[in-house]
Amino acid sequence: MLSAPTARPAAQVALDAIDRRVLKHLQANARLTNVELAEQVGISSSPAWRRVRALEQSGVIMRYVTLIDPVAAGLPISVFINVSLEKQVGAALQRFEKAVRGRPEILECYLMTGDADYLLRVVVPDLQALERFILEFLSRVPGVGNIKSSFALKQVKYQTALPLPGQAEKPRPRKKARAGVDRSR
Repeated sequence: MLSAPTARPAAQVALDAIDRRVLKHLQANARLTNVELAEQVGISSSPAWRRVRALEQSGVIMRYVTLIDPVAAGLPISVFINVSLEKQVGAALQRFEKAVRGRPEILECYLMTGDADYLLRVVVPDLQALERFILEFLSRVPGVGNIKSSFALKQVKYQTALPLPGQAEKPRPRKKARAGVDRSR
């Protein structure tokens, strides 16, 4: 199994229907054995293994991870933090990005358009930990000008599987109206 990305695609990789089925099943359960994967995709084991290796080598499959319930792991507080820098110059952006990469409580960081320069998703065990994170780390990163936090009250949807092209749900066929019955009301 991969522990870190082996390659990053320079451009979009052409995926056929079998590749998409392989990815769909691995996104749902990365612990499938090669035999189980081949059976679910509808191909034999050797081609399934070769396809997975090719997807890993091309960088489409970046790595394998275990998803952990944050509440069960003692990290019930999820916070979205908008960060604005004093100046949006290359050196300031690089300095900020380097600083946030080293913090394990930051699960995601995006360079944004709009009112803030960055959006962070942070998980912490309690409000005191959030206070320490903001006061002792985030506010001390050189160039940070403004910090605004929003607490997530409830996670409505969380999905890690990408909606791969060609796998969208097909619309259900509409029932035909009986002759003489107006169904537009």
